[in-house]
Amino acid sequence: MNATIDSTGNPAGTTSFVGGKFLSFYLSKEEYGMAILKVREIIGMVDVTPLPRTPDFVRGVINLRGKIIPVIDLRLKFGMQPAEYTNETCIVVVDVAKDAETILQVGCIVDTVCEVLTVDKEQFEPSPRCANGSGDFVAGLGKLADRVLILLDIDKVIGELSPALAGQVA
Repeated sequence: MNATIDSTGNPAGTTSFVGGKFLSFYLSKEEYGMAILKVREIIGMVDVTPLPRTPDFVRGVINLRGKIIPVIDLRLKFGMQPAEYTNETCIVVVDVAKDAETILQVGCIVDTVCEVLTVDKEQFEPSPRCANGSGDFVAGLGKLADRVLILLDIDKVIGELSPALAGQVA
């Protein structure tokens, strides 16, 4: 079964997609979207302190106003070639559920942040079966007037972070 997401950005299971607002951003030449309600803030690229013995996509941690948060590079997480950081490279800080009572903040490095878009129910297409081979990160596709927006289930993208890493920065 393909995952769908509701307007809050949460997996909707068997219920249908109801539409919502998404932050669009680029990784390489592809445009992605994540539910805007999952986005805490967007910051420019800052120095990231590496942590030993973490997967290559975990770039390390940053101190964001006194709170230590892990930072992942979405390019590396998705198996893309690494790219030099530019003035347009951003860290999108998202809120994901660590468990029933705990919200974990994680920074996601993206190439460029674009805009906030509305994807209506009529514009949503479940992801093709072949697209969900690696962890069901793609919740679906937003069919916009002139392009397709790859809608991510950010909880599933972040969900694979090591519990030990999440514990280090909680």
